Amino acid sequence: MCGITGFWGPPASRDDREARLWDMTQSLAHRGPDSAGVWYDEANGVGLGHRRLSILDLSEQGQQPMLSSDGRWVVAYNGEIYNSPTLAEELGRLAGVRFRGHSDTEMLVEALAHWGVASALKRFVGMFAFAAFDTRQRRLYLVRDRIGIKPLYYGRVSGMLVFASELKALRALESFEPRVDREALAAYLRFGVVPGSQSIYAAIRRVRPGTFVTIDARRHEASTTFWSAVDAAAAGRAHGRRQSFDGATRELESLLREAVRDRLLSDVPLGAFLSGGIDSSLVVSLMQCESSSPVRTFTIGSEDPAYDEARSARPVAQALGTEHTELIVSAAEAQATIPRLAALFDEPFADSSQLPTFLVSQLARRTVTVCLSGDGGDELFGGYNRHLWAPTLWRRFSPIPFALRRGAAKAMEAVAPADWDRLYALLEPALPPRLRARLPGDKLHKIARILRSSSSSDAYRNLCSQWFDPSAIVVGCEREAAPWLEEGTQLELSLAEHMMLLDLVNYLPDDILTKVDRASMAVALETRVPLLDHRVVEYAWSLPLEHRIRAGVGKAALREILARHIPSELVERPKMGFGVPLGDWLRGPLRPWAEALLDEERLKRERWFEPSPIRRLWASHLARRSNAEHALWPILVFQAWLETWPSR
Repeated sequence: MCGITGFWGPPASRDDREARLWDMTQSLAHRGPDSAGVWYDEANGVGLGHRRLSILDLSEQGQQPMLSSDGRWVVAYNGEIYNSPTLAEELGRLAGVRFRGHSDTEMLVEALAHWGVASALKRFVGMFAFAAFDTRQRRLYLVRDRIGIKPLYYGRVSGMLVFASELKALRALESFEPRVDREALAAYLRFGVVPGSQSIYAAIRRVRPGTFVTIDARRHEASTTFWSAVDAAAAGRAHGRRQSFDGATRELESLLREAVRDRLLSDVPLGAFLSGGIDSSLVVSLMQCESSSPVRTFTIGSEDPAYDEARSARPVAQALGTEHTELIVSAAEAQATIPRLAALFDEPFADSSQLPTFLVSQLARRTVTVCLSGDGGDELFGGYNRHLWAPTLWRRFSPIPFALRRGAAKAMEAVAPADWDRLYALLEPALPPRLRARLPGDKLHKIARILRSSSSSDAYRNLCSQWFDPSAIVVGCEREAAPWLEEGTQLELSLAEHMMLLDLVNYLPDDILTKVDRASMAVALETRVPLLDHRVVEYAWSLPLEHRIRAGVGKAALREILARHIPSELVERPKMGFGVPLGDWLRGPLRPWAEALLDEERLKRERWFEPSPIRRLWASHLARRSNAEHALWPILVFQAWLETWPSR
């Protein structure tokens, strides 16, 4: 796992260009603390930089940037290709390649030399983002893995094409102009992350998952998709498997064991995150099956019982016999980390679970360099609450004329969640058990989001929105840049399946995987995600929906597999997000920090946001008329981000 950067510009003196390249590379030292290297082609004006976190082949034979044995190709690479030993053997047999070491980087560059980019990518199993320059044809390739596990930004700065794993490397260029894209800012307010191919900066984009961008000598660029989640879903629908639930889960378990086994390849200490939920418990169970010694597991706990995962993880660790480490973090300790987040996430990022993710990564890095994670199970197997109840509600409400539904939604939203809670408390004793609920006011407001939706895609967007009309909040913005939310509509998917596909295409890479990458790489910890092996993804989409969601319960196939390894009662608990009590913190110890960032005069002076709706929402939150943490947090994060990364 590493950090990469580089540029392609007009030819210039080696000293000047290499100095710039070193500045960019050194800004990514946290991603690769073990060594650094640069390569510059003075004739072509191409430079590649690399910071290395040594995982496979710790010797100098794994140093980057690396040239192919024929001298034609040079690469700077971030990630892991898990079938590298098999491909290296094949290259030796077919092409007579003699490898100097056993790093997957050497295999990758020789694969490009022998098979070419498109053909080599189809063979790779893993997570990766890399830049490869073909010195013969004078073409630069920027490549990102199928799911979007590893990041890669690119754009143009003062006539140069530039790229990097993180934006801070691009800001290291003196000529970089940090101009915020206000349409991207509006989309950020809606989703809490900058979505799709945009970045927060107008001149910079992201390589999309499953895509490689080709730039030729005239700086013309073309984007090629080599794998698509939508295509995987379409193929799964067209060639769905007809086996029984038991047969499907046994085949899935075999695939998952192979995916986990592949991700145990390492020359450095390795462990796993363990929350005590279905996904991480399954990954650790399969790891323990493949290991002859206890797996090292790590959990962050909280003094607040509502957010304490340690209580759930502990019995799972005991049942599996892992070497378990847990750390109970006080609210004060967690809050003290918040000022660091803007530097770690050099693009505004408002998923508050970034905080515990960083803390558990920091804990694990004390003893291991690689951790396996359970991310991906929710998106593939129907694990989010919206996958379970939104389809039923949409089926019931969609026949009602839209005007009536919208009127009902406005009436429901006119009553604050806290007032709904008080009314519910009076009625609860007379209600049947099936109608009893936790946080009823919040749930009613979510139902209102379904009622106000004009289509199934609109329902998904509304359920994922922090602000419903963010372009009205951002000063000088007429519309928001948003991800394409119609992916998969041509497949005639059920609403639950369509939501899972949209999560896989948008929410997973833009939010979950971004969070895990930045939080773990901030402490030079490599995180591997076996549930997102593309072969597992493709198999999941070949299963009928009832193998994923059964009797209103999500992740049915994963639950069945896990039950073969540990007692079901150890993980059967209500879904608990990996979060923090942010709403209470903002009313309490974080209030002075938030007040300063939301000061009305400051908002007017800076002219990023319209102050009035923000101030009204802040007052409502403080008075407990609403729990507005999810809408306020993106504003606060952006304001704090500006203090660390001044922009215009």
